[in-house]
Amino acid sequence: MKMSRRAKRMQRNHKRNKNGGTLNLTALMDIFTILVFFLMVNQSEVEVQNSDDIKLPVSVSENKPEEQVTIMVSDQQILVQGRMVVSTEVARQQTGEQLPLLKKELDYLASRSPLTPEQQQDGRPITIMGDKNIPYTLLKKVMNTSAKAGFNNISLAVEQKQPQQQPALQGGA
Repeated sequence: MKMSRRAKRMQRNHKRNKNGGTLNLTALMDIFTILVFFLMVNQSEVEVQNSDDIKLPVSVSENKPEEQVTIMVSDQQILVQGRMVVSTEVARQQTGEQLPLLKKELDYLASRSPLTPEQQQDGRPITIMGDKNIPYTLLKKVMNTSAKAGFNNISLAVEQKQPQQQPALQGGA
């Protein structure tokens, strides 16, 4: 008996579709890899930049810093957001309560982001990471310059000291 065209076509289609679909794992692995890198880059925990040439003072404070403009003051240089602004030696020799090169950089950063109404009351937030061996007069100049540039909400970065364990009381009965 002769098969009709329709029957032949259906038989061909059944043979072709009999194996079922397969899953392409290569594309799936690419998607997961991109997702992992995206999550690693955009993690929400804020860590303060650290440099080997800055030794922070120790504190028992438990507050974590928020992400904000950071000034690092080391023995050799003053950095704003990781970029050198002025050497520490030049800053020490300058007279007056402000550092003009630092103020210029902070004014530039302030002009890039407008203040929200809450920030207008408190001032712009800034974190100063100063080596524990720098003189207070230099730290005072950095803080004064920051305040004059509109960064009034100043935080000083410290290294967190672990609270000491209280010895357990031994009682006898």
